[in-house]
Amino acid sequence: MSDAAVTHEGHGHGHVAHQFETVEQQREAGQLGMWLFLMTEILFFGGMFTAYTVYRELHLPAFELASREILEAKYGATNTAVLICSSLTMALAIHSAHTGKKKWQTMMWLVFTMILGLTFLGIKLRFEWYEDYIHHFVPGLGFQYRPEWSSLGSQMGQVQMFMCFYFFMTGLHALHMIVGLGILTVLLIMTARNRFSPDYVAPLEISGLYWHFVDIVWIFLFPLLYLVGGRYPH
Repeated sequence: MSDAAVTHEGHGHGHVAHQFETVEQQREAGQLGMWLFLMTEILFFGGMFTAYTVYRELHLPAFELASREILEAKYGATNTAVLICSSLTMALAIHSAHTGKKKWQTMMWLVFTMILGLTFLGIKLRFEWYEDYIHHFVPGLGFQYRPEWSSLGSQMGQVQMFMCFYFFMTGLHALHMIVGLGILTVLLIMTARNRFSPDYVAPLEISGLYWHFVDIVWIFLFPLLYLVGGRYPH
């Protein structure tokens, strides 16, 4: 037995690992495993969202001011659109493989998804995190308060707390994006090597679940961080 895979009689393909009887059984097991993993991720991000919500309610004026004066909602809105488009291109890559289209079409959609993911990270790094750094809005690295924030009184120090949440939450999300780009790179190589067929697209489907999850997390992060107090992009 080579590569831990065998061809089971009557199924007509060689993509079933030895511990499974059919491709469908293997596909369902893989999806179940990914859903269980995503549940743990939901618990992790859920705890983070809960902590943020509690502190936002305790220090709402400071959080509103920090969101309004430091964050650029237009970049957050742009990145939201970018990730929604990346979910579409990921779905199109899976559909392309399912329908047995030429591999270059599947590869094209995967590349588009990767480009959109890199665009998201580029906007976040260059136009947000870098700007926050040069304007001294990074907690622990010489954070500077503006004189006009003095109206917050004793809550002015909580502006830095908001930025701590911002960098931790968006940084963790970006880390998941980087992992996703690594997964897409592997899928691209597998597609180029003709590893997928209409009967076998499980790795694409499972990876698509992860990518869509990361996109959904951002859809929650955007209003929580950028639209505090009913603020809208401009």
